[in-house]
Amino acid sequence: MSKNSLIKILFVACAAYAFLGCDRAAKPKEAEDHYETRGIVRGFSPDRQTIEIQHENIPDFMPSMTMPFVVHDPKEIANLKTGNAISFRMTVAKTDFWIDHVKKISREDVDVSEPKPTPSIAPEMGARLKEGDDMPQFSLTNQNGERITLENFRGQPFVFTFVFTRCPIPNFCPRMSNNFAELQSAIGADTGVLTKTRLLSITLDPSFDTSEILKQYGESHGADPKIWGFATGEEKEVETLTRAFSVYRQTEGGTISHGLVTALIDKNGKIERIWRGNMWKPEEVIDEIKQHGD
Repeated sequence: MSKNSLIKILFVACAAYAFLGCDRAAKPKEAEDHYETRGIVRGFSPDRQTIEIQHENIPDFMPSMTMPFVVHDPKEIANLKTGNAISFRMTVAKTDFWIDHVKKISREDVDVSEPKPTPSIAPEMGARLKEGDDMPQFSLTNQNGERITLENFRGQPFVFTFVFTRCPIPNFCPRMSNNFAELQSAIGADTGVLTKTRLLSITLDPSFDTSEILKQYGESHGADPKIWGFATGEEKEVETLTRAFSVYRQTEGGTISHGLVTALIDKNGKIERIWRGNMWKPEEVIDEIKQHGD
């Protein structure tokens, strides 16, 4: 081996060591599962960082459905258009999920049916809620089988989000629940305005997510019921809330294709802040609560 080659190897090793935080023992790489699949492009986010794909059935992982995907390298989808047939590799890690190896293919090679025309979001009942509006009234059932309404949170701010316990995508419902676990830790450790804040995760799958299942789910995430609660209810109650917040929700192939919304409600029941999607960070929510706290 030449001297120059040895220097290059040492340089790369040192850079990797520094990136890992100079730990004495390098952390093991997070396990990843890879799935080769195909689908039809159904849309893009405005920044084209995310692509919506109607993908084929993925054996032993996920049935055929239409959902958004984060692209590892946006250049791979730069020339794609809605309606293109593509093949791609899906990578699923413990805390993340993305696609790469995106290639155009023939439509005849993709085994999905053409969907019936549907709106991009759930049909709205009235105007789409926005920041400053009143939080809609609701009547749900918590993880202990107790009825809860908006009045249970009167006088204290609360943050709520939508999840469902069978969601298999790491950066969808699992990320929301992991973020809520971080929020819970911050609330529990605080001695100021955060202490009164409560958290509520509302299921998108009320037919499966009973109070008992939500209780088990909460325990698996270390939820403290004094801070973080879970709620289910009648289908129409959940539907009313998802429509009010313009959350896309559709059952496909035994699972649920859905959007994500998280909102901060102030102590008077006003919508203080709405975060759409999965890119928000717990510290953003904490800063917002502190900014508007008494």
